[in-house]
Amino acid sequence: MKAAVIVFPGSNCDRDVAVALERATGTAPAMVWHRNTDLPKVDLIVLPGGFSYGDYLRSGAMAAHSPIMRAVAERANAGVAVLGICNGFQILTEAGLLPGALMRNTGLHFICRDVHVKVENAQSAFTSRYAAGQVLRIPIAHADGNYRADAETVARLEGEGRVAFRYVTEGGEAAEASNPNGSLRNIAGVLNAKGNVLGLMPHPERVIEPALGGSDGAAFFTGMAEALG
Repeated sequence: MKAAVIVFPGSNCDRDVAVALERATGTAPAMVWHRNTDLPKVDLIVLPGGFSYGDYLRSGAMAAHSPIMRAVAERANAGVAVLGICNGFQILTEAGLLPGALMRNTGLHFICRDVHVKVENAQSAFTSRYAAGQVLRIPIAHADGNYRADAETVARLEGEGRVAFRYVTEGGEAAEASNPNGSLRNIAGVLNAKGNVLGLMPHPERVIEPALGGSDGAAFFTGMAEALG
C-alpha cells in the first residue's frame, strides 16, 4: 500500500501517522505540503491531527480550502481511500467529503485522555482487522469533537451502517457517561456513502505498540495495508 500524508501549517500528528503507516507497510508515506496541487499515485490519503491554521475561524475550515484539497476531493470521488483523524475529520466535514460538523465539546474544554470506542462497522477497508462490536482503548485530544448533524443525516448514517466507531464504556455500552464531548449518538467516526472516506476523532496512531501505552491502534493500520495494498 502506498500512502500520502497531507501536512498543513499546524499539523502535529503527521509524523505519528507516518510512523504508523511505515510500521504497517514497510514503506514511508509521501509527505505532501498543503500548498501543492498534485498528489502522487497512492492507495491512501491521510489528513492528520493537529491544529491546522491554528484552528482560527473554525477547526478545519481554512485547511479545507488549501490548494491540495481539490486533488484530495478528486481522488476521493474516484474511489481512493481517504482517512481524516481528529483535525483531519474536521477538515473532511468542512470540505464536504463527510456529512455533519464537529462542534465545541459540551464541556467547553480541551480533552486529552484515553476513551473506549466500539467498532460498529468492521466491513470497511479501515476496520477490516477488527471484529464488529470490538471495544478499543484509544486516546482523544480535541476541543471540537462534538459530532452534529441533522436528524435525517444521522438516521441515514445509522441505517446505512456508516457509523464506524462509537464512544462506549469499557463494557461496550454507549452511555452518556462514556461520551467525552457530547457527540450525537456517541458517534466517534463516520464513513461516506461509498465507504472509502473515514473520519474519526480518536487517534489510533498513538497506540500502535505497548511502549506508547497501548496497541489497539496497530490493527487499524495493518488492516488498511492488507485491504488497500
